[in-house]
Amino acid sequence: MLKQLLARKIDFSDADSEAHGPTLRRSLGPWGITALGIGAVIGTGIFVVTGQAAADHAGPAVLLSFVLAAICSGFTALCYAEFATLIPISGSSYSYAYATLGELVAWFIGWNMVLEYGISASAVAASWTGYFVSLLDHIGIHLPKALTEAPLAYTNGHLVSTGHLFNLPAVAIVLALTWLCYVGIRESAGINLGMVILKVGLIIVVVVAGYRYVDPSLWHPFIPQNQGPGKYGWEGIMRGAGMVFFAYIGFEATSTAAQECKNPQRDLPFGTLVSLVICTVLYLAMAAVLTGLISYTQLGTDEPVVTAIRAHPELDWLRLIVEIGALIGLSSVILVMIIAQPRIFMIMSRDGLLPRVFNRVHPRYRTPHLNTLITGAGIAVLAAVFPLDLLANLTSMGTLIAFVAVCAGVLILRFTSPELPRSFRVPWAIVICPAGVISCCALLYTMEWFNWMLMIAWTVIGLAIYFGYGLRHSRLRRSEVQAIR
Repeated sequence: MLKQLLARKIDFSDADSEAHGPTLRRSLGPWGITALGIGAVIGTGIFVVTGQAAADHAGPAVLLSFVLAAICSGFTALCYAEFATLIPISGSSYSYAYATLGELVAWFIGWNMVLEYGISASAVAASWTGYFVSLLDHIGIHLPKALTEAPLAYTNGHLVSTGHLFNLPAVAIVLALTWLCYVGIRESAGINLGMVILKVGLIIVVVVAGYRYVDPSLWHPFIPQNQGPGKYGWEGIMRGAGMVFFAYIGFEATSTAAQECKNPQRDLPFGTLVSLVICTVLYLAMAAVLTGLISYTQLGTDEPVVTAIRAHPELDWLRLIVEIGALIGLSSVILVMIIAQPRIFMIMSRDGLLPRVFNRVHPRYRTPHLNTLITGAGIAVLAAVFPLDLLANLTSMGTLIAFVAVCAGVLILRFTSPELPRSFRVPWAIVICPAGVISCCALLYTMEWFNWMLMIAWTVIGLAIYFGYGLRHSRLRRSEVQAIR
């Protein structure tokens, strides 16, 4: 039993996937992968989390929170880039853990990636509603709150009823983008590239226009005096870093599209690292402008960018641009997450750890169609019922745990399989990899106990599925049994 739990999958060749019927279409180049990464990252973080982190935790020093989160993500991005050149298939950190840490750890990471992609998409869809409602209000259309807010809220460590029905706009956007992913990644990637170009352009317009009205006195004190646990000071900066880390989730989603890259060894490291750098620059610029337009204490709203603009009548013309830009940005994040999650399920199904239904590829569209429909339905239900903050916290925790495995896995593989060809190598791996593990663990330490309780419950459910189904149907286990016979 222990041997099976620690068994590693060594063969990740494309032939392994071709044996299962139609394969995914290779249609993405380096800039397509970069756009995929930017599309996954720029969204809730820049339009929602920035203001909330500044108001509740870090003040103007939210810039330092972004820098700390970027450093953590940067360490991990380097490790993802090396792994992507070694194991260029869909599966991301799940596949990387399978090659280095064994099947049980791989399952644990894959299960947590449902939090990273699936639940993350639900969180972004929930935040999408805020800007959608603001846009409708702007043009004189008002939706009832019963259909725009979740029936549950997270208050003082407990879920409470709000009396609302469900978040209808979030459900609608998820289902629309699920259909788009159903018909093909070429179409999805093309629309995502268009979304990325538009939203980056709109963000630059907001930063350039808003900078003229920045009041530098609002940046003082840059680090407000601590007012309690996680409230300003350096403790608040660290708590803010844990919060804005949610804004960086997605850059590694590029690795889930490895089997759709024209040249994964070249395109994946390029796309992963370039998308992270571009997003970090945009985050810092937006955070500096927001905290310079209005006091950080007033940014804790569902739409902090609109709140900052309203404080300056001269910028009223920007409101519509911001609302449209936010909707485009958040939509592209949801799209990329819906692209990524089914491909995680697909590779786990091919390994026998999930039922075969997750492995079916549409003969015409060459997409994991049934898997995509199942994923989209699940995301829509979560977005309809649960609040943004709860979903975001779970997403961050699942992602950080996956990042720890990737950073550790790169270093392990350097010692266990040094002969493997690597077209990209993490520089100073003996320092970078442990630094990535430590930085991720530091951010995990800032999470509240209620989030840990939910994570434990999620893990128990995942282990029940693995021992109830995955362990018995594992292809790696069956191949070892056949080899013995």
